[in-house]
Amino acid sequence: MPISLIQKYNVAGPRYTSYPTVPYWDSSTFSTEKWLESLSKSYSESNSTEGISLYIHLPFCESLCTFCGCHKRITKRHEMEIPYIEAVLKEWQLYTDFLKERPRIKEIHLGGGTPTFFQPYQLRRLIEGIFERADRVKNYEFSFEGHPNNTTEAHLQTLYNLGFKRVSYGVQDYSPKVQKAIHRIQPFENVQRVTEQARTIGYTSVSHDLIFGLPFQTLDDVLFTIDKSNTLRPDRIAFYSYAHVPWIKGSGQRGFKDEDVPTGEVKRQLYEVGKQHLLEAGYIEIGMDHFALPTDSMYHAFKNKQLHRNFMGYTASKTQVMIGLGMSSISDSWYGFAQNEKDLDDYYARLEKNEIPVCKGHILNKEDLIIRRHILNLMCQFETSWSDEALQFPEINEVITHLQEMQNDGLLHIAGNHIEVPDAGKPFIRNICMAFDLHLQRKMPNTKIFSMTV
Repeated sequence: MPISLIQKYNVAGPRYTSYPTVPYWDSSTFSTEKWLESLSKSYSESNSTEGISLYIHLPFCESLCTFCGCHKRITKRHEMEIPYIEAVLKEWQLYTDFLKERPRIKEIHLGGGTPTFFQPYQLRRLIEGIFERADRVKNYEFSFEGHPNNTTEAHLQTLYNLGFKRVSYGVQDYSPKVQKAIHRIQPFENVQRVTEQARTIGYTSVSHDLIFGLPFQTLDDVLFTIDKSNTLRPDRIAFYSYAHVPWIKGSGQRGFKDEDVPTGEVKRQLYEVGKQHLLEAGYIEIGMDHFALPTDSMYHAFKNKQLHRNFMGYTASKTQVMIGLGMSSISDSWYGFAQNEKDLDDYYARLEKNEIPVCKGHILNKEDLIIRRHILNLMCQFETSWSDEALQFPEINEVITHLQEMQNDGLLHIAGNHIEVPDAGKPFIRNICMAFDLHLQRKMPNTKIFSMTV
């Protein structure tokens, strides 16, 4: 990839797990009542046909990883497990009381934090508590994030018995120097153990999360990490760009100096060479930063144009409704977003008052819904079209004007009412989506709120 293109397009931009992105949510017109109205509308449209998704945020970690941008609570006090699970089940009760009709669940994802911080029997109590008030759809998909250092065979077996068939392990990088810098000392043997245990138990999809652009990381480190992962042949590999945003995340990302972090063309080389290494190993690029073997369900969803993206990332199990449970979780009704209290004590306090613990959100207007569809198409299919009148909007010509230069650079093809992104443009998919982002175009941020796109 020409260095000139990297220098030209390496700007701050969103990752588009939602549209509008969180910094552009209009909280002035948002209320919990409006959120619940949007949820009720969407739920009535979709529960009986496709079911709903649940994202459950389990925020506790025993130590701080300095690359992490998630909402978490650092503690070694495992007695915190019980009140937290009780709070999540209380929140679920409030939602099911509101929805009245018994939910049908298609997808559950346990994210963190560190879900495997919790003891296996506590996780069983959580999932069994969820299904006291819900049913499964026929083709459900349950997944969780496991820390290789503390995921046990009992964790894997317990969750498998509860219907979980997919697990994602945070690997990041195998270089001792990088691991020390990010405070994530994690031997390959631990990753090997939990990967093999999951397969022996019967998990149908094992994913490894790798990160490029970490402090002190070299090209040899990236290739070594990919080669080590490939010996275990995970079904999916997420090859994420490290989001260096210490001005937002504070001390957690100040465990190293800014100059220790690869940037610009150096960082892009880590991705380009790493990506080629993955392709040569038989993985297929699926959306932004994701790769899958041809046997994996995410590849089939991509091939059949059924891949979806939301606050859980890419998913092969699209639903119109996603309810987020737990501290800081974000819910998505398609017509609206709602985020829970980010502070654990505030989250508990709201539930003690029998209140759904939403602290902010956004109700999408007609324009938002149209633009959201285009950005989802681009992020999930690398193409979009406005031939359908329902996907047209007044500013489309301005968007095309913004994209002309990228077309001249060979990063996309515009033909009639259709845009397609070739392989050369896929690394710049965030930049392409930014042209459609009318909130961003109308009000460019005055402060650093996004990571760099390259």
